[in-house]
Amino acid sequence: QVQLVESGGGLVQPGGSLRLSCAASGLIFVNYRMGWYRQAPGKQRELVAYISGAGYKNNANSVKGRFTISRENAKNSVYLQMNNLKPADTAVYYCNAEKLWDTGDAWWGQGTQVTVSS
Repeated sequence: QVQLVESGGGLVQPGGSLRLSCAASGLIFVNYRMGWYRQAPGKQRELVAYISGAGYKNNANSVKGRFTISRENAKNSVYLQMNNLKPADTAVYYCNAEKLWDTGDAWWGQGTQVTVSS
């Protein structure tokens, strides 16, 4: 069975940092584009950043210069380093795996809460 398990969320003060991790299993990890999405209360889920199996990546404009996505294919893991956190970053963060060719499979983790507050 396919599983995506997020960890690393928590409470942090504005200007602080957190690193989120996502461990994947049950799929050929290198064949999937990995992404981080977030959803704040009362708002739609939005893409934060993504990274391809070959390491090509992109960030949403709202987090450019502050967040960095990375992956370790040998560990079937993807990470999101979040620096200079703002209250607007408060949301549930979800790990996503998408196969953009062939079958078009897509999978989601259960989410991890990030709260930025004084």
